[in-house]
Amino acid sequence: MKNLPKLKNTIRLLLLIFLTLSFGNSCKGSKEKKNTLPEQAGIILGFSQIGEESAWRKCNTRSVKEAALESGVQLVFANAEQKQENQIKAIRSFIAYLVDVIAFVPIVADGWDNVLREAKDAGIPVLITDRKINTADNSLYAGFIGTDSLEEGRNAALFLIKKFGIKPGESGKEFKPINIVELSGTEGSSVATGRAAGFREVLDEYPQFNIIHSESGDFLRSKGYELMHSILGKYKNIDVVFSHNDGMTLGIIDAMTEKGIKPGKDIVIVTIDAEQAAIDALRLGKVNFVIECNPKMGPEIMDLVQRLVAGERIPRLQHVDEQVFYETDDLSILEPRGY
Repeated sequence: MKNLPKLKNTIRLLLLIFLTLSFGNSCKGSKEKKNTLPEQAGIILGFSQIGEESAWRKCNTRSVKEAALESGVQLVFANAEQKQENQIKAIRSFIAYLVDVIAFVPIVADGWDNVLREAKDAGIPVLITDRKINTADNSLYAGFIGTDSLEEGRNAALFLIKKFGIKPGESGKEFKPINIVELSGTEGSSVATGRAAGFREVLDEYPQFNIIHSESGDFLRSKGYELMHSILGKYKNIDVVFSHNDGMTLGIIDAMTEKGIKPGKDIVIVTIDAEQAAIDALRLGKVNFVIECNPKMGPEIMDLVQRLVAGERIPRLQHVDEQVFYETDDLSILEPRGY
């Protein structure tokens, strides 16, 4: 076993040669030299992304790639194209490559124990990012960094209470029901579950609010449009739409506009992500409240990766900084979102 470090380093170099020849630059527009390798590989991170379904997701990927480049971490990147089985295959390939750390965005919360146990047996720490997982054995991963989806859902509900002028302790008998349509994210994902739970946690104390329809739009603009088009044909008294992401929200706005409904005025719209397109819609009065889900977590991920390689313990749970944007805010001072 005394030759294991030398063997691992040889595999590292072969991996870097393969990656350099196969992928070239890891970030669009970067100017690093191609086909040049260090004498010894540095930290190698295997990163599995779920796809590129939105501007948010593309920014998240870009943040990871740019942070890896800046920190000198060698990145092995895999796009799962929205399939869990592709992520499991990628993680197993990372294990075979003997990477130093594995990080991935789990498309759904369940079904990871077997492959994570393989990583643990190989002595490779795993970092969960963006979305959480469910596991009976928390020792299978080192920590999580990402959004606080429960708080995002709570913020959505708190805005509606303020928007409709409801005071604590009011029974609701003085008000007509406030009918809410919810378009949630990918079924089984922690962010969809958390946003829905946080939303209900707050609104359960206010009987004025009535969720008349809740359906998954899978975080896709096309499905947001399709579902909202159908929903508007079924319900005539919709007061609020709570959309779990901006992509679906843009589709929702398209469907409302086609039917002569004024988004943000005839129907209150609450959305999550804070993409530039959503902020622009907020400026135009087509959206009433935007909750940021910060995709720019690359630098924090690289910091955690370096700490893991150094043998340090990292926080089990780390949330990224996020903010909210109201329809009454002065958005002229807001810098471009970058996604």
